[in-house]
This record gives sequence, C-alpha cells and structure tokens, in this order.
Amino acid sequence: EEFSIGDYVLSGGEIASIILIDTCVRLIPEVLGNKNSLKSESFQNHLLEYPQYTKPSNWMGINVPGVLLDGNHMKISDWRLKKSVEKTKKVRPDLYEIYVKKNKEQGWTH
Repeated sequence: EEFSIGDYVLSGGEIASIILIDTCVRLIPEVLGNKNSLKSESFQNHLLEYPQYTKPSNWMGINVPGVLLDGNHMKISDWRLKKSVEKTKKVRPDLYEIYVKKNKEQGWTH
C-alpha cells in the first residue's frame, strides 16, 4: 500500500513513518488524555484552523479580537468558521474549492 503525508521531499522515510505512527496512535482511546480533543481538529471539513490566541489579551500590540473575550459561544463559533474559511481560501484555495462544493451540494450558499 502507499500512503501520502503531503507533497514535499524528505531526506528519508523515518520522518514520514513517525508522522504516520502519530496519526494512528492519537486515535487510540486515552492517548490524548481528553476524549473531546478529537471532536475539533486543526484540520477538518476541508478547512484550516482559525487563529489561536492566549493571554495576555494584548501582546506586543497584537490584540485578541473582542468577540473571543465576550463569552458569546455562538459568536465565537461564527468567528472561528469565518476565519477558517478566510485562511483556507487564501492559503489553500484547492481545499476551499472542495469546501464550497461540498456545502453547495448540501444547499449552503457562500
């Protein structure tokens, strides 16, 4: 069998093997420590992950967006989806096209 971990060249098969092992092992129950960790991945539904922020809320002139601080989980989810779509469209237009196509098939319009 042949598996792909992406389109790039490595110096040997060891790194690719480690990546394949890690992607499989993390699916074993209790390996991640929190079973909810698999519910929301950094890459899912053909979208890249939204930006991540941490404390302090202002670091070197970079501010955490207010929507992430107000506690409204619906608005936070909407913001995350919007940022994921924007990033994917900019960085991985191939994935963005798949995302748009899949959602149009389900009646979603962008």
